[in-house]
Amino acid sequence: MIIAVSVMALGAILLGAALGYASIRFRVEGDPLVEKIDAILPQTQCGQCGFPGCRPYAEAISRGEADINQCPPGGEEGVRKLADLLGRDFKALSAEHGEEKAKSVAVIDEQSCIGCTLCIQACPVDAIVGAAKQMHTVVASLCTGCELCVPPCPVDCIHMEALRETAENWRWKYPVFQLEQAA
Repeated sequence: MIIAVSVMALGAILLGAALGYASIRFRVEGDPLVEKIDAILPQTQCGQCGFPGCRPYAEAISRGEADINQCPPGGEEGVRKLADLLGRDFKALSAEHGEEKAKSVAVIDEQSCIGCTLCIQACPVDAIVGAAKQMHTVVASLCTGCELCVPPCPVDCIHMEALRETAENWRWKYPVFQLEQAA
């Protein structure tokens, strides 16, 4: 009995040491610049920038493959923060990717909903709950306001409502003033 327990303990120690060594030896470091860029982006995962989500867009910005002004949900405030982080000049929001809108959340008229699940399939953050042929609803705290659920709805029962500014969601606006260079 003691021999069996000691063999198991020795095996556990050897496997633990091997895993510990492997975690140090084969560590993969992430790009800290990508992490900082991704933290600035709004995490709507809407694809308006031309990329499937905020993380791929952040990676493209860090590689120099994408411009900093392609994110309508981030707005000009996001472009300014990215310009400051990367040491680039500020550019106005790209019109080809969309225009800046007020932060909003999807609302489903539950009386009109036919339960087709097309909105559920379109939602990139799984903020819509419901089942086939059942009423759907939006979990407002998860909704990013990307508007991807609106076009697929066959009965137009989804509309976007602007979020009211409250003490919980208020943020200091990025200062908007032009700096003059000293002569």
